[in-house]
Amino acid sequence: MSALTPGTPARGAEVIFLAGAQRPVDSGIAASGQPTRLRLTRRGRVVFGALAAALVGALLMVAVAFGSTQAVASAEASGAEFGYVVVQPGASLWSVAAQLDPSADPRDVVAEIVRLNQLGGSGVQAGQPIAVPLRYSEAPGVVSGSELGLGA
Repeated sequence: MSALTPGTPARGAEVIFLAGAQRPVDSGIAASGQPTRLRLTRRGRVVFGALAAALVGALLMVAVAFGSTQAVASAEASGAEFGYVVVQPGASLWSVAAQLDPSADPRDVVAEIVRLNQLGGSGVQAGQPIAVPLRYSEAPGVVSGSELGLGA
């Protein structure tokens, strides 16, 4: 029986001597003409596993980005119609907010009205129609857009 040691090639394997080498180098081709099998080290398996996990993660991110639901606009008008308050002479947004909801903080109501009407500030003109949030549609002094001639 012969024992193989790490420095000796398998019987029948082609042996190549590199210039300046003190021992033969295995060419990776067996005497039968078939290449020897590639073996991965533990580090190699970890690297390939990490690459595979990164690829799967990237594919999942792409699937989530393209598979998410999109907002759909429709031509249908909603059934909700804003109520409007016509600003009286000497009135301010503060007084309009206090009239709409006396129990709420007028600063919050003024901020909602400014945002809803896309106003640059809190200044208003007498006779100006101001849209109010929907929850105040039934408040006293609020009229519909169709009564003011604003509806289509």
